[in-house]
Amino acid sequence: MEHLSVSEAQRTVIESVAASGTEQVKLEQALGRVLAEEVRANRDQPPYDISAMDGYALRSVDLTAVPAMLEIIEDIKAGDMPGKTLASGQCARIMTGAPMPQGADAVIRVEDTQTIDSGFPHPNPPPEGEGANASLRKNLFDRVQINLAVKPGNDIRRLGENMRNGEVVLAPGTPITPGVIGVLATVKRAQVQVYRRPRVAILSTGNELEGLDEPVDPNKIPNSNSYALMAQVQALGIEPVLLGIARDDPDELVRYLKRGLEYDVLLVSGGTSVGVHDYVRPTIEALGAQMLFWRVAMKPGHPVAFGKVGEKIIFGLPGNPVSSMVCFEEFVVPALRRMMGHARTHRRTIEARLTHNVKHQPGRTEFIRVLLAQEEGGYAATSTGAQGSGMLLSMARADGLAVLPAERNGLAAGSIVTVQLLDGTTFQDDAGFKE
Repeated sequence: MEHLSVSEAQRTVIESVAASGTEQVKLEQALGRVLAEEVRANRDQPPYDISAMDGYALRSVDLTAVPAMLEIIEDIKAGDMPGKTLASGQCARIMTGAPMPQGADAVIRVEDTQTIDSGFPHPNPPPEGEGANASLRKNLFDRVQINLAVKPGNDIRRLGENMRNGEVVLAPGTPITPGVIGVLATVKRAQVQVYRRPRVAILSTGNELEGLDEPVDPNKIPNSNSYALMAQVQALGIEPVLLGIARDDPDELVRYLKRGLEYDVLLVSGGTSVGVHDYVRPTIEALGAQMLFWRVAMKPGHPVAFGKVGEKIIFGLPGNPVSSMVCFEEFVVPALRRMMGHARTHRRTIEARLTHNVKHQPGRTEFIRVLLAQEEGGYAATSTGAQGSGMLLSMARADGLAVLPAERNGLAAGSIVTVQLLDGTTFQDDAGFKE
């Protein structure tokens, strides 16, 4: 089978998967999911003209000459409904979010006014009360001096300016962020229809592996891949199932693979090379898999595979820890996000200046683990150090993957390179780099 370029392999993956089915979830469980339905407003928001500030509702025509003295005829708090209509020379004390009274066409902020009282300093009115206390309030605060002229509409939020009853406020395919949760709560959607998260299983293979719960054996290799892959899946909002370690025995591998194929996505780490004991490929094919590629022109991660058994998809990831994680970023992330209903499937990329020379053998797209530092005009990218595919610390320290195009023969210090970010939740439509 021909060795595909990274972009060709990514395109093959994306064209082979689709959004999963849908399910209904409570609003409290919807964060990070993707809407699978159209959401409409169930009322006008705001339901009437409201004040955008604490201040006074008034008639702007009364402010042709300032300072102007106005009579306060009503207090309107958020949740109250006005009971009076303003006439010439009158205003109403109003709180943020309170409905505008009839006759008013503007709001003046309290900072631009001065209450006229009997010696009590503004803004410390006596507390609410009945009897003499209420009388005191009326005597102290029945007039206000307006120090600034305003135009009609000043500091008013108009009826329906946020949303109109019946209009579409959220479309299918919208990622559910905290802001979207707020909108859904506004339109009283206690439950929402979302795309289902794919069920993901992770399997490591090889006699050389040592399980996390096994005694330390200096002749064994700790099974870091299962847990690194687990974390990468969890970072996408999916809780995977760890199947454990399948030893280099065809019968045992069949049993594990059959269990893995009960899930939507199976990630198999190790055994994808061409050694005599690399059984993953022939075993997967014997189970009816259609292998869509096996090997990609990239470094690290050359022996990466992708196939399907019916609607189930399988990724054969390299056994070297860094290779496994890089292949996950380039191929598995886009697939899982597409299955979750996302339109933006690839990690965000930025441009950065290399701080040192980088050697590169042409023929494969290379992903260099780098640290990023902000500098005037952009970012600087510096290698995390030795780039061996088994050096997991280089991945743990990295902010991103600098992409070296396949045709380049190294890059000099000062060159601008595309860096694919490894952290954060911002994604983009395509890979964002050239090969």
